[in-house]
Amino acid sequence: MKRTVALISAAALVTLPAAMTAPASAAQAEATVSVLHAVPGLTVDVYANGEELIPDFAPGTLTDPLTLPAGTYDLQVFADGDNPDNADPAIEAQGVEVPAGANATVVAHLDADGNPVLTPFVNDVSATEAGQARLVVRHTAAAPAVDVRADGEVLFPGLANPDEATGDVPAGSYSADVTLAGESEAVLGPADVELAEGTSTIVYAWGSAADGNLDLAVQTIDGLHSAPSGVPGGESGAAAAGGGAPLWAFGLGAASLLALAVAGGRLAPARTRR
Repeated sequence: MKRTVALISAAALVTLPAAMTAPASAAQAEATVSVLHAVPGLTVDVYANGEELIPDFAPGTLTDPLTLPAGTYDLQVFADGDNPDNADPAIEAQGVEVPAGANATVVAHLDADGNPVLTPFVNDVSATEAGQARLVVRHTAAAPAVDVRADGEVLFPGLANPDEATGDVPAGSYSADVTLAGESEAVLGPADVELAEGTSTIVYAWGSAADGNLDLAVQTIDGLHSAPSGVPGGESGAAAAGGGAPLWAFGLGAASLLALAVAGGRLAPARTRR
């Protein structure tokens, strides 16, 4: 019997913009894609072009980067245990274009009204100046617009779902929190964020304000000290969570899941050099 999932399909052409792709290289015909599960309360199985990519995908987890042939993909997200043969997808996006050389993260999350959607983000892997780090904040929560503060000062004002804000800042440790736009009381944080030189730290606000489960997820890309050659050397989530995805249709290696590490109010994204 088919299981019914009370989620809204997001079936539409989704194109990853090519504006921030990596420079030309021998791997230019490929792209690097990570997937973040940011829909609370639902463990899922992710399919691409009809093949299972990520089984038992729990909320708040991020895959290792996958190296994919450039091209067009049909993505489907099913409740855990369901599949294309016995159920309708909880979320789907047809014709997701993955440009050659792109470094991207696809996020399954709630829109501002609480409906599940898929949003692709292209990660800026351009070089940073000496002594600088890149901070990116992405609003993927069912919540109003927010202000993002660093050391008590508003760094990114009025950030709304599903927008992102980015800036290069001096490397170092910052106390960061999130407030509703124009308000002073933090709804997330404060948390100590360590921004290392030559890295891009991407912070995702996800969950639902109405349900009281707002949370943060962190992704880090390193190797941005100088102009990268192809895809930068390292990219990670916050902490290992075991379990890998099966081989995909293109013979890709398994992708181990990474768990969210937000412990004791401190964000501690681990970096893995490859």
